[in-house]
Amino acid sequence: MRRVPFLGVVLVLALVMAACAPAAATPTQAPTVVVPVTGDTATPEVTMTEAPTEAATSAPTEAPTTAATAASTTTGTGVSIMTSTDASVSEPFLVDQSGRAIFVYANDTQNSGTSACTADCATTWPPVTVTETPTAGTGADASMLGTITRDDGSMQATYNGWPLYYNSADTAPGSITGQGMDNLWYLVSATGNAIK
Repeated sequence: MRRVPFLGVVLVLALVMAACAPAAATPTQAPTVVVPVTGDTATPEVTMTEAPTEAATSAPTEAPTTAATAASTTTGTGVSIMTSTDASVSEPFLVDQSGRAIFVYANDTQNSGTSACTADCATTWPPVTVTETPTAGTGADASMLGTITRDDGSMQATYNGWPLYYNSADTAPGSITGQGMDNLWYLVSATGNAIK
């Protein structure tokens, strides 16, 4: 019968024990096996330690993010309504602070709180939109200034109860090509009436 060397058995046992041993709480050095051999009989001395392992469960920590939802401060669009003059117009008419002409629409109803100019109409005749009641400049009556809420939720300036509009073609100060257009669009007098 062939004998298995005692040293081989010891090494196999050492490897089995290393595989079954619980994980060490702190990393240490690699396993060490010390086997003193004297003659045919050996008294093995096995010192076992596990190699260090990295914790796989530690997730990287991210810096906290702050969702900044600061409300935007609205102080109005800075619209100021005043009067201007032109030799071709019988009396002073309303303009905004940049001198752009302002119009009223004959199909609107005074003091109704609504605008009859929507959709495509509002593209050619954009409403004078504001975020608060505009201020009165030279020649305008502050008591006649007001606002209405349009169907889309925007706020439109009014004068003497009439919604106010720009003509998309009259972008430069002094341009009044919208005056009398289609017998529906008119410049507005300082007294709040359509200038026909």
